[in-house]
Amino acid sequence: MTIKTDHRHLYLQVIDRLKDDIAKGVFQVKEKLPSEFELAKSLGVSRATLREALRLLEEENVIVRRHGVGTFVNPKPVFTSGIEHLTSVSSMIRTAGMEPGTIYLSSSESLPTEDDIKRFHCEENESVITIERVRTANGEPVVYCVDKVPTKVLPADFLSRKEGSIFTAIEESGQIRVAHAVAYIDPTGYHEVASPILECEPETALLVLKQLHYSDNDQVVLYSKNYFRADKFSFHVVRKRV
Repeated sequence: MTIKTDHRHLYLQVIDRLKDDIAKGVFQVKEKLPSEFELAKSLGVSRATLREALRLLEEENVIVRRHGVGTFVNPKPVFTSGIEHLTSVSSMIRTAGMEPGTIYLSSSESLPTEDDIKRFHCEENESVITIERVRTANGEPVVYCVDKVPTKVLPADFLSRKEGSIFTAIEESGQIRVAHAVAYIDPTGYHEVASPILECEPETALLVLKQLHYSDNDQVVLYSKNYFRADKFSFHVVRKRV
């Protein structure tokens, strides 16, 4: 069946048609789509039009194209969240009806790097604690987290702890409150450290969320670099007209 003609560009009609077919189960998650020739013929469009539609669908993570293998339907993200508010990964997982978990990989204390000195405005002899963790949903690894915190803002026994929120530890003294964060999101492909830890297939994309967390007096007290599986998570932001 060919797509219906309307006033929009053909590639936009193709995008809507393929999304509709995926939603209706015509094409299942992880299923290989027909060849470009077969799809173009069934939709009544040129291969150039189809390729533009597939390119945009790939940018949206609706599909994934594996070189020399074919085009496949990506799983729909299980977890979605706005980034206007500081929402924990655990909260996102619980909202999806799943049980959050944490696997601690390492925690260490060292002298600050040049980047640490710039972001924390600390001295060369003031140590920084680095924590590596994997966040799980019903036991499945979904986020690889690397957090850096100036030692001076954490309780003295922090390194001996194996559980608990970093936010809670920072605010434990009652003298510091994490007030807001500045976040940056970058898409990336296979990552030599994060991808194996998250048990990703080579073509699975990652979303890297880098956040600088500020206290009430505008001091950076936590730097987080989290690798989210793009087939599990999606983020959005509400933009208001000004």
